[in-house]
Amino acid sequence: MAGEKGVKLLDFWASPFGQRVRIALAEKGVEYDYHEEELAAKSELLLKSNPVYKKIPVLIHDGRPVCESLIIIQYIDEVWPGKNTFVPSDPYSRAQARFWADYIEKKVYVTGSKLWKLKGEEQEECKKELVEIIKTLERELGSKKYFGGESFGLVDITLVPFASWFYVYEAFGGISVEREAPKLAAWAKGCKERESVAKTLPDPEKVYEHVISLRKRYGVE
Repeated sequence: MAGEKGVKLLDFWASPFGQRVRIALAEKGVEYDYHEEELAAKSELLLKSNPVYKKIPVLIHDGRPVCESLIIIQYIDEVWPGKNTFVPSDPYSRAQARFWADYIEKKVYVTGSKLWKLKGEEQEECKKELVEIIKTLERELGSKKYFGGESFGLVDITLVPFASWFYVYEAFGGISVEREAPKLAAWAKGCKERESVAKTLPDPEKVYEHVISLRKRYGVE
């Protein structure tokens, strides 16, 4: 994409964190320059832009870097308010949205990653933990279209990239999100009907192949 007022994104295709940012930018209609990082050989630009954590994603706007996906999403929401607002205006609803985004941030990726790294009893414990996380999120979603009701917002953007990992959870942990949390699975399918999500999320089988390579790298195979 052509950059808008010096907007650049440093990212990696499989990163659910970077996908959040891409979805947010697409929702706002912001054009940007995309820079694919090699995580084994990080660019000087990435190391300079995020010297603290040295990781993607990084949004560079007018030469100034913004790091950490949840912070970037909210930055995008404020800089390009437009018609799609990610964070509710009501203080309580805003606090709730931030709580659930933080819950996803702390729980889903870490537990989901352990699932394909572990074996035996440790993996069984991890499976129980991930199922409970999925069920907790489904209870919060309830019968709503999106976590924010009719509005696609912060919590949806934070969680939906992991829909491409549902296949991985089933392949390596035997966890079927559709069976364990049918409403959450239906929510994911609904989100994929949005252009911003459809054009951002990778094919689940491609993610699966990526995890196969990671398992080999970590000596899990």
